[in-house]
Amino acid sequence: MASGSRVSILDYFDIVFEGENGKIESKCKACGTRIQAKRTVTSNFVTHLKVGSARGLRGAPSSSCLVAASKFDRNDPRQALISEAIAKMMIRDLQAVETVENEGFRELLQLLEPRYAPESRLYVQRQLLPGYAYQVQLATKQALTAAESCSVTLDLWQSGAAGRGTGYLGVTCHFITGDWQARTALLACLPLASRRIVQRTLVEFDAISRTHSITGKVFRVVAGSTSSERRAAFRLPGFCLRGGEGDEEEEENGSRDEERRAVESSEAGGELALDISLGFSLGSCPIDCFAHSLGLCVREGLRSSPQLSVTLAKAACFYNYVTATVPPEKLGRVFGSTGTADGLPASREQSWNSQLKTVRRMLESADFLEDVVGRRDLELSCLEKALLTELVELLEPFEEAADMVQGDKHVSISLALPCVLGLRKHLSETHARQCTGILVGLAHSLDRRLASILEDPLYVTATALDPQFKLSWSSDAECHKQMLLKEVAKHIRESSLQESSKEPPNLQPSERRKLFSFIKQRPASRAKSIEQELAAYLHEEPTDEDPMHYWKRKATDFPRLSQVAKKVFTVPASTTPVGRIFRTVGRNLKPERCRPLYSFYQFSLHFNI
Repeated sequence: MASGSRVSILDYFDIVFEGENGKIESKCKACGTRIQAKRTVTSNFVTHLKVGSARGLRGAPSSSCLVAASKFDRNDPRQALISEAIAKMMIRDLQAVETVENEGFRELLQLLEPRYAPESRLYVQRQLLPGYAYQVQLATKQALTAAESCSVTLDLWQSGAAGRGTGYLGVTCHFITGDWQARTALLACLPLASRRIVQRTLVEFDAISRTHSITGKVFRVVAGSTSSERRAAFRLPGFCLRGGEGDEEEEENGSRDEERRAVESSEAGGELALDISLGFSLGSCPIDCFAHSLGLCVREGLRSSPQLSVTLAKAACFYNYVTATVPPEKLGRVFGSTGTADGLPASREQSWNSQLKTVRRMLESADFLEDVVGRRDLELSCLEKALLTELVELLEPFEEAADMVQGDKHVSISLALPCVLGLRKHLSETHARQCTGILVGLAHSLDRRLASILEDPLYVTATALDPQFKLSWSSDAECHKQMLLKEVAKHIRESSLQESSKEPPNLQPSERRKLFSFIKQRPASRAKSIEQELAAYLHEEPTDEDPMHYWKRKATDFPRLSQVAKKVFTVPASTTPVGRIFRTVGRNLKPERCRPLYSFYQFSLHFNI
């Protein structure tokens, strides 16, 4: 904020007399009351304004100094600055537009800046938000114009019953800037009025691509959740914490086969068909979201043990009773100062991996909690504790993988292949007594859903170009090296064709050609072949350096490899940020009120531009 826009408490008073030692006598601009104080001690002025404000709120505006103070004009710079800050706050925090008309919010504004004139909901929605959105759109377009390539994620969300509720399609773009900074931008949030929306959405997406200058630049399309599998961010079966939604729908659909439902959705012209059609319309075969597939593996594995939900339900009852009856200071010894695991509230937002942390802490402090509560009927038996302890140990690597790829930062698919290898090794070395069915179910689901990426050229290339892995994970380094060479050569050819189709640059002749004509020209250094670049890159030891920092530093040494790295690292391992926005909107707003606000929320992901 500029120094000229700062507000002092003395701005609301006229100085009548100034004496020694900083003593002043002033007159309130609103009511004419004279106040004596020092310039350095303003408590008398603050008290006068607070008393006046309180009287004004009780219905005596003639006695209210704050209310009577002259308001800013709408064109006043400070008025505009505060209004813009409110609009940005609402977008970033996903708050409803109606917030600006809430009494408590307006009281807070009056206390902080009495001269600010609160704007109406319609003005914020029709003027401020579109204006801010235009600025963000312009910045996004400029950034994408300079990007060499990008990847797109598609994430669907529906409220209410499938096909009857409000639906939205989020189109998110991921790209890497010229100085190797990963960026994410939500390009659009399209309302879906019905299930037969493929053709209309394709037309709209084509317009989005042209508007944001990504036509011909899309490297991969990552398909997020469809309605048939949108509960991949599920909760542990039966572990219903206080304040959260029950798992009735989860249990009701537990016996259904996901592939059959996905096929039915596709035949009905639903969301799965939309994902595939959009992917191919962009000239790029869509790939599954790794984080989503990982969640489905865990869910299928847990369903292999019917007894598990009964034990988890009992553990949840014990947890709910503990958090409701035990003083927070005692719970702080187990769950932290807030009385909950990792400081997270026991709400419906919790996914299986966050709930698993709660179960772990409960088991670690079970004796302490049982002594504090004193309810023998709620205590877990030794067999139940053994089951939950084995479950926590079995799922710990899955939890670690989920936490790694589901953060707010852009995480590339270079982590996917090592995660699958690590999970495979963990399952093969684990011997279960209580969770034998879960162990078998996890291994089967992992092979069925994720084993194919171990030989997928895209995942092999992304992992090999990640400096922390290279080919250290490979059991057949020579085979994967040849696969990598073939993939890099393919991307180089595609890039060369795109460059040749562009107009040649207008080269200006050197102004000093005649002056320095006596100097012999240096022989042009021969560029390294792809094989030489790759050999030199793999000869270096793996490093923990961030991939973006590494390739920014090594782009000159390995120009071809860095060109491919800038493509493959745009592919995200998760669509978590967009999914979180959908869940927040669905929770904070009623479904019937989401539709007029979709243009507002579509810009909340521009945090990286």
